[in-house]
Amino acid sequence: MTSFLKTFVLSALVALSASFAHADSNTPIRLIVGFPPGGALDNLARAVAEDLRTTLKEPVLVENRPGASTRISIEAVKTARPDGRTILIGATPPFVFFPMTYARLNYDADKDFIPVAHLANVPSIVSACAGQPYKTIPEYVAWLKKNPGQASVGMTNLGGGLHFSVLQLSKAIGVPLTAVTYRGGAPLATDIIGDHVPLGTDALASQLELHRAGKLHILGVAGTRRLSWLPDVPTIKESGYDAFDRANAAYAAFVPAGTPKDVVAKLESAFLAAIRSPRVRGQLDRMGLEPTGLPGAEVTRVMNEDREYWRPIVKASGFKSED
Repeated sequence: MTSFLKTFVLSALVALSASFAHADSNTPIRLIVGFPPGGALDNLARAVAEDLRTTLKEPVLVENRPGASTRISIEAVKTARPDGRTILIGATPPFVFFPMTYARLNYDADKDFIPVAHLANVPSIVSACAGQPYKTIPEYVAWLKKNPGQASVGMTNLGGGLHFSVLQLSKAIGVPLTAVTYRGGAPLATDIIGDHVPLGTDALASQLELHRAGKLHILGVAGTRRLSWLPDVPTIKESGYDAFDRANAAYAAFVPAGTPKDVVAKLESAFLAAIRSPRVRGQLDRMGLEPTGLPGAEVTRVMNEDREYWRPIVKASGFKSED
């Protein structure tokens, strides 16, 4: 190859690379959410997107990819170009529980993603119809032992922290509890209010306003400390049962493996700034979410601790996901 031809080819490659870089910079950043519009995770993503547009000075879109227990959204991000322009806004349970409960997954929870930022904690609760005679967990347990035929517990999915917490509670009280699944928090809440299911468990965000309106009653909260929204409602641990100590999930941002470190660092900084802004914190607080704004390393730490806690419990349950 002549010197002239080499120079020509090199110049062409440089120009082509520049054109790709320019095209990338004009491509909106996409926040992928595995749920339909209107839920807590979608609302969080939209609140954060507004701040990211200002911080990154780029267009940021929220793209809803629901289905298959959020696996569609996870797989979409896994196969995206690792350039920081496709970001999963997701919950931690699919990275904690799914590898334990599914015989086969199309992603590796550790190898295929890089955690960017810990965005919020997702408090969970246990509730019942406001007209039920029991107002606390001990009162529910006493009632249940007199009415063992009404041992159904409503929840939005199987194979997650709340499901395994219910199994742990069942073991502790010596009464078999039957999980009844719903297609979301709204239909579950409707059946709790209508007294069609004696007990339900879900994220606080789905039931906080209904509790405040007196339409249902929250008997206890998951975790090891009371919630600022419900200072008078005891933790389930305070009621004598540690089954829900690690039932709460978290929301976090992830990018595909292979994303350059400097890109990850830039995104981490932008997400932390967004979560720490008073506007976003106020929105999340009104939704019943606890804004955190912690580095991606914290996501890894929390998920590893959750796996260690839940692994023997999941194994002992024998539960396997089938959807």
